[in-house]
Amino acid sequence: MPDSSTGNAGSTGCTARPSRRAVLAATAGVTTALAAGGTAHAAGGPSAHDDRRLRALVSRMTLEEKVGQLFVTRVYGHSATDPDQADVDANLKEIGVRTAAELLARYRVGGIIYFTWAHNTRDPHQIADLSNGIQKASLGLERGLPVLISTDQEHGIVARVGEPATLFPGAMAVGAGGSRSDARTLGRIAGRELRALGIRQNYSPVADVNVDPANPVIGVRSFGADPRAVAELVAAEVEGYESSRVAATAKHFPGHGDTVTDSHAELPYIHHTREEWERLDAPPFRAAIGAGIDSVMTAHIVVPALDASEDPATLSRPILTGILREELGYDGVVVTDSLGMEGVRTKYGDDRVPVLALKAGVDQLLNPPSLDVAWHAVLNAVRDGELTEERLDESVLRVLRLKAGLGLFEDPYVSHAGVDRTVGTRAHLAAADRIAERTTTLLVNEGGLLPLSRRRQPRLLVTGADPASPSGTTGPPTGVLADALTGLGFTATALPTGTAPSAATVAEAVAAARDVDAVVVGTYNVDAASSQKTLVEQLLATGRPVVAVAIRNPYDVAHLPGVAACLATYSWTDVELRAAARVIAGAVDPRGTLPVPVPRADDPTAVLYPVGHGLTY
Repeated sequence: MPDSSTGNAGSTGCTARPSRRAVLAATAGVTTALAAGGTAHAAGGPSAHDDRRLRALVSRMTLEEKVGQLFVTRVYGHSATDPDQADVDANLKEIGVRTAAELLARYRVGGIIYFTWAHNTRDPHQIADLSNGIQKASLGLERGLPVLISTDQEHGIVARVGEPATLFPGAMAVGAGGSRSDARTLGRIAGRELRALGIRQNYSPVADVNVDPANPVIGVRSFGADPRAVAELVAAEVEGYESSRVAATAKHFPGHGDTVTDSHAELPYIHHTREEWERLDAPPFRAAIGAGIDSVMTAHIVVPALDASEDPATLSRPILTGILREELGYDGVVVTDSLGMEGVRTKYGDDRVPVLALKAGVDQLLNPPSLDVAWHAVLNAVRDGELTEERLDESVLRVLRLKAGLGLFEDPYVSHAGVDRTVGTRAHLAAADRIAERTTTLLVNEGGLLPLSRRRQPRLLVTGADPASPSGTTGPPTGVLADALTGLGFTATALPTGTAPSAATVAEAVAAARDVDAVVVGTYNVDAASSQKTLVEQLLATGRPVVAVAIRNPYDVAHLPGVAACLATYSWTDVELRAAARVIAGAVDPRGTLPVPVPRADDPTAVLYPVGHGLTY
């Protein structure tokens, strides 16, 4: 990959990477001693000696510095000191600063979260340079501390760091594979690559059990519907991240899997009884805690059985302190889901939410809509006596323990050489391909239609849904499938029709189908009224063999009763689509089994295909 260094040490820390001596000098006193002494991984906790040093560090911080350590916020731009003008403008509008360096100087925030849409993640060298620039800016301040940089790299449909980094199948696909070893490998490799980029906290894995097929916010981001299976895979992925010294985050406590409401837009209610919560929602979080999880993310949901006040869990002391800390015995970092989501803003104003979250037991306040409002709200709550400084100290100490355990006091910087040795290596990409091959699920194969034969069906049409590609993948899915099938010896032509094809588009696809030997059609969240269903029906009417590939929810198969063959990939990322192509071509056998039940289309209370269903060749 090209070197993105520009020679400006302020904006590209890899160019003039500070020496370890300079790092230690920048973090005076207690911080220097911590770095020199080293600390255990956060999951094991620091030694008593190091913990005393961290407490001494907290005692020397100003109130403003303590407040800042509790916030994790977005910032626009590819550089800490020299972002593009459009990103400067966005920062001024939303945060009141021009750059990440100014953000750190003004608010002393403890964490920064990377987003693709904030232009933080263009390419691996740039990401590493941004991380170094952020660390240099923070450590250059009086009593400066290293920054905990985080992102949402769940893989599958949610990823902020794209190609050439390694992208793995998403959680439900891993659930279809059912391998704890694969989940552990995913965490280990993904963690190594994130760490090489300067990202030390990942908001993954999703520990929600996807009970409701209509769940609009979790769905394929969950490992599945079986609490025990989800718990095993969550624990394994956590172990993988731990081995790479990257903080994993189990989310969304106390469990966001049984809702038809998206907490980004509304405040969902979960109507599980306490007994149902113990049986369905709690096991993955218990397993994560047992595996030494470093952080737990809250859900903006109401669970009346757990808190009669009907406050969202993010603001609920009975849930976060009473259950998570006291009953489950968790004493690590608790981070909110984004405070910009409507689910947490429905009941209280933006000035009350961060204060109530801290009173509930939260340690990190993630991405408030207005950092200035939230920061001053916490500061004033301490000055007015609503929050004690001792309460802040508890959370600051947890955050610093996490930073110490992840080696941020020891050496917060990364290098281009480390990026090139680690990110998107041939071995890592091969591992992702092997894992994906174990996830593709064959749901229907009447008459042994699959695998297709290069001799009998050499000419293929690949048509159907082409949703916007998940971050960092190529797409559209029809093109990725067609290219992969062509590489496997077929002559495949792509004709994307979209997720809501018009009559004219359907007619075009049907006409093209008459000139080929078989059709592969991608489907995306089909329901009874979907014109995708019409497309499949009219393709079947041509008499050509039709293979359906459900590229997101496996529930599509219930609405496609006429297809002779149907595969589920659980996402439309390149790695999963290429694996599906290999299954279609017979290069590998399908091995995945359903991690969720598929209900019947005409009676959602009845099961069409149970958990564990999956065919092979």
